[in-house]
Amino acid sequence: MSQSPEIAILGGGIGGLAAAAFLRRAGLASTIYEQAAELTDVGAGLVVAPNAAWLLRRLGVLDAFTRRAVRLEVGWEFRRWQDGRILSAENLATSCERLYGEQTYTAHRADLLDVLRKAVPEDTVHLGRRCTGLLPREGRPALRFDDGEVVETDVVIGADGIHSVVRHALTESPAPAYSGLCAFRALVPAQDAPPPARRNAQTLWIGPDHHLVHYPVSAGELVNLVAFAPAGDYAVESWTATATVEELLAEFRGWDPRLLDLIRAAGTPGRWALLDRSPLRRWSHGPVTLLGDAAHPMFPFFTQGAAQAIEDAAVLARCLAADAADPATALRRYEALRIPRTTRLQEVSHGRSHLNHLPDGPAQQARDAAFADADPLLANGWIYGYDPDTAAALPR
Repeated sequence: MSQSPEIAILGGGIGGLAAAAFLRRAGLASTIYEQAAELTDVGAGLVVAPNAAWLLRRLGVLDAFTRRAVRLEVGWEFRRWQDGRILSAENLATSCERLYGEQTYTAHRADLLDVLRKAVPEDTVHLGRRCTGLLPREGRPALRFDDGEVVETDVVIGADGIHSVVRHALTESPAPAYSGLCAFRALVPAQDAPPPARRNAQTLWIGPDHHLVHYPVSAGELVNLVAFAPAGDYAVESWTATATVEELLAEFRGWDPRLLDLIRAAGTPGRWALLDRSPLRRWSHGPVTLLGDAAHPMFPFFTQGAAQAIEDAAVLARCLAADAADPATALRRYEALRIPRTTRLQEVSHGRSHLNHLPDGPAQQARDAAFADADPLLANGWIYGYDPDTAAALPR
């Protein structure tokens, strides 16, 4: 193999685009195959914490990103479900940069996709290409597409999400388990939102069996809302499935009137089931590997899904650049560096729903008291202070 392997990336989402951008920065070319006919805004809002913001700065896209992103002044603002009483809040405006060298931002997913797309050559992104399988070949993997074309390459990166074709080909992981939870999401025009939701704050309303998060996105023009509730018999895991405002209101009946006003302005909320997937012990087989949600789907309670995909991309690019002539060795190095961290995040994210959804009573009162004394920004330094370069430089 030459020193510059051919690299195919399946998936043109945040992880796939970040992988292509970091590979290009490391001097390696890649080709992205995305099944959608266009890169759309499905997914609404996300949080870009310091560990992800720092990597966007390394790519040279942070300044462009912040033109539409919202810099948070307050985060981890927990409010009681019934009356909106603040249980705790973190001053991000002064603490984030002091502790971790970057701020925390919220953004529409489309705005992050846009700056990452501009970090890779336009002709390397092939839209409308749906991969249907990974074919065994002597020496080189091959991808089969729905139009019958077969593409051979040196390296395959499966950044194709929770329903990953590459993950299915590499692993025999059990079917996802019913978690008992579902999520609703919506974007509300800022002028229709109550004043508490228009602040540069990430607010979490917590109560029995439910919680709801909101924060501004799109330069403050919209408020992103995501809510979590018992799933009942709902089991559809899709970004395009919808609910009604009435269904979402029914879940939060009796909650603070300001929160109900926000929900009433939500239009047609999206709805999806949270399915539980156990961490994988291996991501790679020879020159084929996984990245982002395809490798480590996690519940969104620590808002690290996009950040971990970007971290994966940075470490993967460094590993491949160091061992370009031996991709299998590079990918083993990559998964060894990343699996312990992403597994830990999967586990802590999984456990968060129980804490947020406690019924009123002694356990809830103890939790609220603990929140009042906590410093989550400092306590989660292992998340926000991560440096992929330092990790990749550890002895082999």
